[in-house]
Amino acid sequence: MRSMHTLTRADLAEAINRKVGLSRSESLGMVEAILDHMGNALEKGENVKISGFGTFLLRDKAQRIGRNPKTGVEVPITPRRVLTFRASQMLKDRIAKG
Repeated sequence: MRSMHTLTRADLAEAINRKVGLSRSESLGMVEAILDHMGNALEKGENVKISGFGTFLLRDKAQRIGRNPKTGVEVPITPRRVLTFRASQMLKDRIAKG
């Protein structure tokens, strides 16, 4: 059965606190700094790769025609940039064992 727990920023900070020995506020600051750095890179259009974990990829989607499933009316879908995540093979293997 799948666990319903969600890993949060506080959980990450707590793990850093236990393993590295930084204070709770320093640990939370480190988590915030890492997430901020990743967010800034993505905002600039850069992909983010974390070896052994996965890659956050930006994709530009062109305009296309969609269909309202309720009425069947065709509707233009505007072009947009989307964020996707591709897990590394190591992470996929860990999840499959798990």
